[in-house]
Amino acid sequence: MRYGFAIDQGTCIGCHACTVACKTEHKVPVGQFRTWVKYVEKGEFPSTRREFSVMRCNHCSDAPCVRICPTKALFKRPDGIVDFDSDRCIGCKSCLQACPYDAIYIDADTHTAAKCNFCAHRVDQQLEPACVVVCPTHSIWVGDLDDPKSGISRLIAERPTQVRSPEQNTHPNVFYLGADRVALDPLEAPVEQTYIYSTPDRQRLQFADEQEARPAGAARTTLNTPHPRPWGWRVSGYLWTKSVATGALLVAALALIANGRTGGEVLLAAPSVAFLFALVTGVLLIWDLKRPERFYYIFLKLNPTSWLVWGTLAFSAFAALSGLWLLLGLLTTVGVLGASAAGLAFAILRWVALPVAIITAGYSALLFNQAEGRDLWQSPIFFWHLIDQALLAGSGALLLVGLLTSESQAEIRFLLSVLVVSATLHLLLLTLEHVGHHPSRQAAVAARLMILGPYAKEFWLGAVAVPIVVIGLGSGSLPGALAVVGAVAGALVQPGLLAYETAFVRAGQDVPLS
Repeated sequence: MRYGFAIDQGTCIGCHACTVACKTEHKVPVGQFRTWVKYVEKGEFPSTRREFSVMRCNHCSDAPCVRICPTKALFKRPDGIVDFDSDRCIGCKSCLQACPYDAIYIDADTHTAAKCNFCAHRVDQQLEPACVVVCPTHSIWVGDLDDPKSGISRLIAERPTQVRSPEQNTHPNVFYLGADRVALDPLEAPVEQTYIYSTPDRQRLQFADEQEARPAGAARTTLNTPHPRPWGWRVSGYLWTKSVATGALLVAALALIANGRTGGEVLLAAPSVAFLFALVTGVLLIWDLKRPERFYYIFLKLNPTSWLVWGTLAFSAFAALSGLWLLLGLLTTVGVLGASAAGLAFAILRWVALPVAIITAGYSALLFNQAEGRDLWQSPIFFWHLIDQALLAGSGALLLVGLLTSESQAEIRFLLSVLVVSATLHLLLLTLEHVGHHPSRQAAVAARLMILGPYAKEFWLGAVAVPIVVIGLGSGSLPGALAVVGAVAGALVQPGLLAYETAFVRAGQDVPLS
């Protein structure tokens, strides 16, 4: 059994009865919508045409929101309905990023995710969804798509249909009959300066301003709902702080493996930086939840298909390992742990820390990859870029610490070498990831926003200019001022990476999905 919708755009009159019925049935807060009607207009006055599109959850057969949800708050019923349990939701907003249809929102009253659930409570009582009952033109059809004798199956079999974002391969179960493609593809109909009944939200207006010039009479959206960015500065900050934390321990493990170096940067500085920034990262992650008091649900109600779960487990292991490394370093420094015991402990610890730090640094790429609504984040290079960013941020942070702790010239040279190599790789990976061909139009548009649009300053200064300067500083021969040069280079890296993360996170969310 597989419930689905068929919406006849040829008979829809844009009356918004479905929207009102839905809001009434589910007590949806003012300004938020589970079902809404989008207006798109084409042509020049007086030869214009208005298209109506009923937007809602597509109850996908392969629902990315269900996979990414860390607590199984979103789940798929045996009848194909994608439903949600607000009592399990922690408000992480990852489902909003996974949905390619802008169908999920954070309820202003409950602070949990919500969306169209096919009026599952009515379906269980053999009743039709509220929107179907009130539609005056019978433009909304529902039924079992797996039953060839059902009315909806016969309707779809007899008439041509379209679905939204078929390239996402989510196999949506909302079919549109007689719809103009421009009404279903948001990139084909950007907003203009105003809607017919209201003002577009700031984000959509900014995106429209960045679009290339369009011919007179081209399709434009004249009514839609606001969809703000789910993730903001805390997520950008988390990517940077996690890079510093994992990079510091990763550099220390590499130093131990490469030459057995057990100086101050390995025993105390690296684990101190790693542990401190791990704590900051944890604070940012919990702070960004809409229901932070439920953060422990990730451990108690975990969904094994979500990389938010596996990432949290990896991050917890990393934080514990950083604390253990710091404790062993302190015991070694004060002489409680003898030379032979310390040598054995760190010989084991370095090989444990290496994979844990790599996985913790890179898991965000796998999480962002599950955010299928954001094509910019789907790059196969993203994982390796995060590892490189960790080395860049970690070595830079340790060079800053080195200026305060008077590390040896050999230690500073090692850190500078890591910094220069990782900065060079960063520029290479940046080029491969964002310049040239993109797998989808959405990814290309998002990359353009980052490189040539409103985030160009952050991209060119933070992601490009800073690494070039760092490479120049690190490659110079200034033995008398090595510590100062290293500290300057290490200090420059941090805001540069943070600026890049800000541009990357924002540009990926600025491309409209509905």
